[in-house]
Amino acid sequence: MSGKTLTKADIVDYIYEKTDKSRTEVKVMVESLLDIMKESIKKDHALLISGFGKFEAYDKKARKGRNPHTTETITLPPRKVVVFRLSRKFRAELNPDE
Repeated sequence: MSGKTLTKADIVDYIYEKTDKSRTEVKVMVESLLDIMKESIKKDHALLISGFGKFEAYDKKARKGRNPHTTETITLPPRKVVVFRLSRKFRAELNPDE
């Protein structure tokens, strides 16, 4: 494992190398796809990509926390969080021995 994080620029480069599209066209397509994904999660609170996994947004309630520097008790405000759950197929690919 290389330890390198795949970036949006890496994705653009990879697609650019595999197609006859210009780098600008590929960048626009990747940006459009990510916009569609973000809007789906915002609107529907879920995005399912068959064979890959599901992104789900949910509301976290306000909760008590502690400032680690001062040990002061604080209230953390409510917020939205997104979780990702692998599909069974992808999980099996990642863990072939299970």
